[in-house]
Amino acid sequence: MNRVKATVAYDGTNFAGYQSQPGMRTVQSEIDKALVKIHKDKAIHSVASGRTDAGVHAFGQVIHFDTPLTLPADRWRMALNVLLPKDIRIVEVEYVDKNFHARYSATGKTYVYKWSYAEVHSPFERNFSVHLERWRPDVEKMKEAAAYLIGTHDFTSFCSSKTATSNRVRTIRLLTLEKSHDELIMTIEGDGFLYNMVRTIAGMLLAVGVGWHTPENVKEILELRDRKEASKTAPSHGLYLESVTYDN
Repeated sequence: MNRVKATVAYDGTNFAGYQSQPGMRTVQSEIDKALVKIHKDKAIHSVASGRTDAGVHAFGQVIHFDTPLTLPADRWRMALNVLLPKDIRIVEVEYVDKNFHARYSATGKTYVYKWSYAEVHSPFERNFSVHLERWRPDVEKMKEAAAYLIGTHDFTSFCSSKTATSNRVRTIRLLTLEKSHDELIMTIEGDGFLYNMVRTIAGMLLAVGVGWHTPENVKEILELRDRKEASKTAPSHGLYLESVTYDN
């Protein structure tokens, strides 16, 4: 058996998330259906770096799967893209060592969150950024707040109460906010993220930007380790999984 690694991009608008769910259209179920066709109805299951929620997009999700076939890497990409729906594209394919695991070998992930400043939110962007409408957040205050989150912390206050893992300690290596044309873009990179962690951080930083909280409140809420203290989770359609990193 050969192990294949693939980088996947998708528009999450019409999916019930990444992970396969009975009776639901998901990214994983579409990829696995394509793999079954290539393998002439033999069940082949892909493994991803992690799940994304309904509405969340990806530029660089990473998966692996095992196969008895030995197609050239570029043929894998071509064959999968022919069979996949247009809202999923295989960007890159390579053969990897059997020890590689899309989830457990990952050393970091980068996410991007997008808000729109546009006076009129384009119908072509409505599923790809969150409209700020009348809000004009103070980006400098958001940056001040973001500084408190960089480093290694217990992020219980910034993840869903439904988070299964008891270990809520994660390391954020980078957290930036930049204006670009009519957009405000948050980029966050860390060793891993808890359920809804990135969207909760986005919601909290926006709350600081519009004056509902102070930057110092973020430090206090982080230390309280209580999800009820933080702001609402930001909508899913502004979030993108940009990339997953692995040690060479």
